[in-house]
Amino acid sequence: MYNVLEKLRSGEPLTAKERTVHEQGLVSVLRQLHDELDEAVLHAYGWGDLLPALRIAHGNDQPAEGQTRDDAKRAFDEAILERLVALNAERAAEEARGEIRWLRPEFQNPDAARDRAPEQTRLATDTAGEEQADPDATPVPLPPNTKPQPWPKDTVDQVRAVADLLAASPVPLSIDEIGARFTARGPWKKRLPKLVEMLVALGRAQEQDGKIGSA
Repeated sequence: MYNVLEKLRSGEPLTAKERTVHEQGLVSVLRQLHDELDEAVLHAYGWGDLLPALRIAHGNDQPAEGQTRDDAKRAFDEAILERLVALNAERAAEEARGEIRWLRPEFQNPDAARDRAPEQTRLATDTAGEEQADPDATPVPLPPNTKPQPWPKDTVDQVRAVADLLAASPVPLSIDEIGARFTARGPWKKRLPKLVEMLVALGRAQEQDGKIGSA
């Protein structure tokens, strides 16, 4: 599948076998999701200025005159490597000064965990009665959708529509419930399980007791 994805990025024509893999494996959807993920990572690091180079490296934009896509990929990789090395040195200097950027202080920082322990004990005591008072509490129901959305024609848009629906839903949904929120002619619902499976595989959704929720 990823061999086909690389050929798509390079602009090479696909063989008949590769076209089959492309259709059955939803490779264009995979490409779109990977592109979005890579762009999100660049923004998270504050390196949005590298987006044009990334788009060329991914084959989404044309390289500059006299430059090939391979040249652009090498330049992009070198720029990322240089910045990561510099960032690593910066973080090492911070840690030497006692400044540590915990991702999850409550789990990674022993001091923070000790400080939080009394508060957690108090909260557990305060909420224990509430939990016992309503043991059969049911999840918040999803507001009824009286006007189903049109089912997109493009596969990438279909995946995005399902992902957006799951993200907006306060509770996990079954395949049938997802299908009920869209409308279209033809056997389009047969594709839903594969689309959902791809979202789960890419970490954009998760399955819970036979229902699908946003990751």
